[in-house]
Amino acid sequence: MQSRTAAAAALSGAADSQSAAVARVADSQPAAVAGAGDSQPAAVARVADSQRAAVAGAGDSQPADAGGAAGGPPPDAAAGDPGLTREWRAPFVLDLPRTVGVHARGRGDPAFRVTPDGCIWRTSLTPEGPGTLRVAPARPASPEAAPGAVAPGAGPPEGTFRVRPPGATSGPRPPGATSGGRPPPEAASGAGPQAAVTVIRAAAWGPGAAWLLRELPGLLGADDDRAGFEPAHPVLRELSVRHPGVRVGRSGRVLEALVPAVLEQKVVGVEARRAWRYLLLKFGDPAPGPAPAGMRVPPPPRVWRRIPSWEWHRAGVEGVRARTIIGAAEVAGRLEEIVTMPSGAADLRLRSLPGIGVWTSAEVRQRACGDADAVSVGDYHLPSIVGWALAGRRVDDAGMLELLAPYAGHRHRAARLVELAGIGPPRRGPRMSIRDYRSF
Repeated sequence: MQSRTAAAAALSGAADSQSAAVARVADSQPAAVAGAGDSQPAAVARVADSQRAAVAGAGDSQPADAGGAAGGPPPDAAAGDPGLTREWRAPFVLDLPRTVGVHARGRGDPAFRVTPDGCIWRTSLTPEGPGTLRVAPARPASPEAAPGAVAPGAGPPEGTFRVRPPGATSGPRPPGATSGGRPPPEAASGAGPQAAVTVIRAAAWGPGAAWLLRELPGLLGADDDRAGFEPAHPVLRELSVRHPGVRVGRSGRVLEALVPAVLEQKVVGVEARRAWRYLLLKFGDPAPGPAPAGMRVPPPPRVWRRIPSWEWHRAGVEGVRARTIIGAAEVAGRLEEIVTMPSGAADLRLRSLPGIGVWTSAEVRQRACGDADAVSVGDYHLPSIVGWALAGRRVDDAGMLELLAPYAGHRHRAARLVELAGIGPPRRGPRMSIRDYRSF
């Protein structure tokens, strides 16, 4: 089973490829949203008057010129259909690949692509219909926006950064760290009079285009409240400085996060990614607009409910996982309501379904709701990774929760930072075998 470390780290940089998706163990039993803050969106570019009213949020201004504040061509410059466009000035440093990359399910994910120009393409079945979103590489508004802040791509190359395990001697401090190793408040949280500003330029196509552009700030972590996250552990402190732009965003679409999470139960990553790819290519609709070839929109609940048993078998999905997905699709409307519910209530509603346990609930809430406290208890690799980074030893789920207890409200954020570091115990045992359910 593959670790979430691969999925978290692989989308580094503007032109990086998508990360490998994660496979998880089966759900066990019980386990606890951040919110706040948005700034005024800046400009909506090249939108017809009737479209502009549907797309622009409060504070959006008039269309920008062809290079925009970020410079360079707009996201739709090379496309025959410009679609709807939006420029949003995020009031914080943003690491776009790592923030949005958690929604990728492997390099061949039909619903997620990163093109050679660094643009991220993502499809979604929104409440207003299918849509395709294209987000251009993030750019800081100006080099002087936040003195000391580490902008995405700044500092030493990612491959040269190593977080030292507990007890190791420290070297030069990362850019932006103070004498105590803590990041400046404005660098870590985006607060303060000289807070960094990141310019985001996006385009969208299809009936769901306006919805995707309206929800763009939430996807990029505008509602992620880092207040209260002040790591005392030296490893977490260093990682917080190194990755100030990693946000916990929310997609706002529950079933799209739940289906791949269920597919990842009890299997290794290659099996889960293969099943997700097969099902979307077979039952998903073509992506609207000039999306890369082969992209698909996840099917609606009625399609998930009607997939015949032999197609589940061809996808390599056994009956237990298939029945869990079909059962969730039958109450999809109720599940989509959890994006507006408190974390605990959202967890209870998810786990009221057969086949949905604490691990799947956490994975869904992290992505759909932006829950910064949802810990993936029951994960095959995460406890060992967290234990090795924060205590220098392997731990189980109980030990992981004990180590993350000081960061209540931000436990998923802390675990994700550890994953990004690539710290983990040495691998001495054989890999888990790949089971092909299609041959059963």
